[in-house]
Amino acid sequence: MDSSAYGPDVLGPDFEQLRIEQPADYEGPVVCTLVRPRPHVAPIRWRLAVLYVHGFTDYFFQRDMALQWEGRGFRFYALDLRKCGRSWLPHQRPHNVRDLREYFADLNAALAVMRGEGIERVVLFGHSTGGLTAALHAAAHPQAWEALVLNSPFLELNQPRLLREVVAPLVTRLGRLLPGLPVPNNLPTGYGQSLHRQYHGEWDYDLRWKPLKLFPVNAGWLRAIREGHRQVAAGLHVPVPVLVLHSARTVRQYAPFNDEYFEADGVLSANDIHRLAPRLGPRVTVQPIEGGMHDLMLSRPEVRRQVYEHIFRWMAPLF
Repeated sequence: MDSSAYGPDVLGPDFEQLRIEQPADYEGPVVCTLVRPRPHVAPIRWRLAVLYVHGFTDYFFQRDMALQWEGRGFRFYALDLRKCGRSWLPHQRPHNVRDLREYFADLNAALAVMRGEGIERVVLFGHSTGGLTAALHAAAHPQAWEALVLNSPFLELNQPRLLREVVAPLVTRLGRLLPGLPVPNNLPTGYGQSLHRQYHGEWDYDLRWKPLKLFPVNAGWLRAIREGHRQVAAGLHVPVPVLVLHSARTVRQYAPFNDEYFEADGVLSANDIHRLAPRLGPRVTVQPIEGGMHDLMLSRPEVRRQVYEHIFRWMAPLF
């Protein structure tokens, strides 16, 4: 694609974005947004690339991530999915989907742009809910990706047994008939406070697009998530190599904030990820990360360094 189709990005002059119009859905017009670093010198003939997909109540803002991948010879792209971050339009509820396959059109569109720019082999890299979506897409599109890297993928609800086994199935059934029915979410703000530099973290990002408190969800969204979880539990059969990274443990005392959020998963159950990851396919490597946060790429610097070492060491034989 002609680079002139890209425009300025919110991350500043080092990045550029491409807004991709998508067919309208039940809320109206839809877009997704592809982001990449802006070349500083004559264009390089990239053959390898990575496509990063963010999680829930999230968007792409991690400049360092792009530098890490491009320093290893992979053209970096990130996708703000429909109704998320750069792609959230005024008439939409943020992150509101009724089937995770709605995101497939965004992934397909991004991949088509990348192919048009000369990319031949692509790694799909997903975090949390984006990791669940990435795994589902890789299973349904076996020829699309060279490998799948997942950062704390959302493979199961991290809720008490009563909520998970009784309440969630009831709400999931309601989601077919009443997709807009509000569903409480009770995750404390401690994880968000551990990230943003305005509170206790080191990162700067737009709190409108990634607020401390999770965006409201509804029964249609929960139904979409639980269908994805059902497929994982049954076995996805992703044909390409899969690397699943997750924190070695889960925050034990959820609270508005405590230091444990800096070294454990404050959103999902590390045990659930470890247990379910092998069901993604026949070629899965699972790597716990000591001292990792929920988003491992936002952990403390030494932990981040170890995470990247694991990723690129694992990928070396593949590329």
